[in-house]
Amino acid sequence: MGSGQTVTVFGAYGHTGRFVVAQLRESGFVPVLSGRDAGKLRTLAASGPGLEVRPASVDDPVSLDRALDGVDAVINCAGPFATTAAPVIEAALRARIPYVDVAAEIEANVDTFTHFADRAHAAGVVIVPAMAFYGGLGDLLATAAMGDWTTADEANIAYGLSSWRPTAGTRAAGAVSGERRGGRRVRYTGGRLEYHDDKPALLKWPFPEPMGAREVIGEFTMADVVTIPSHLAIPEVRTHMTTEAAGDLSAPDTPAPTAADEDGRSDQTFVVDAVVRSGGVERRAVASGRDIYAVSAPLAVEAVHRILTGRTRTAGVASAGEVFDAPDFLRALSPHISFELRRQQTVS
Repeated sequence: MGSGQTVTVFGAYGHTGRFVVAQLRESGFVPVLSGRDAGKLRTLAASGPGLEVRPASVDDPVSLDRALDGVDAVINCAGPFATTAAPVIEAALRARIPYVDVAAEIEANVDTFTHFADRAHAAGVVIVPAMAFYGGLGDLLATAAMGDWTTADEANIAYGLSSWRPTAGTRAAGAVSGERRGGRRVRYTGGRLEYHDDKPALLKWPFPEPMGAREVIGEFTMADVVTIPSHLAIPEVRTHMTTEAAGDLSAPDTPAPTAADEDGRSDQTFVVDAVVRSGGVERRAVASGRDIYAVSAPLAVEAVHRILTGRTRTAGVASAGEVFDAPDFLRALSPHISFELRRQQTVS
């Protein structure tokens, strides 16, 4: 796939970064390891032959330029993205190379669209934020479900996770987001983001079998509320999370994920159910797989592959569903994700 093209991975030694490095190598790319901790980079480089190390820090533009010098693309895996996204995007624009990140932080993704859309489009550089389990996958599913519809009344993305063992990076990013929104919750309604103090509602969500109906926290808002409305005319976008997974995330003593196979994946499983409604008609797309952190790697790497081979629909800052052919992209992930478009149905 990669034909020896080089891709800098910023935050390469992090939990998701390691999966991305492995996926790049498996796909024929040459990863360049970058991040602020030179010792951790050298330790990771020792795990395989031919891995180049280029330490860099977001407060040192010269080091970022060195990290991106001569490479074909960059994948940013280093959170909190409120701190790292803008400096690495600036470096990618200077190098005139594509930028992809795995940010799940709502506000950081809003910042990317707000501050870089015009400059990236003028430079002809593709920037894809949230190209990961949260933000990217839901957007691809909603886009695939939309099909030939140009508008819809609402989109609901329900996350059925068997458990959620958050990484240290997830907790740090959540803390930053919480501070930025003053502890309030966020929703996308009436065509815009709103912050509020309403208590979350508990709902029953009809996940496909074998998961079946499960209790979810309604409006457990994830990055899909940024990516989906960025290109789809849907005024109401809601995301929901199984209560068990939400409880794991909120508990301070929930352990980090542990490897359950030789590839380092945990035994966590997931089902993502995306439903778009227009009037009395619903369309649905479903994805299932294992380990939300590990599966972000093939999502990000497939994105880089498609950008570098010209299989994109636009330049500038764009979400996954806008820049790629969503059904084709999802089918290309078949070794990692099961994807199904469900029959259109009429609802009362």
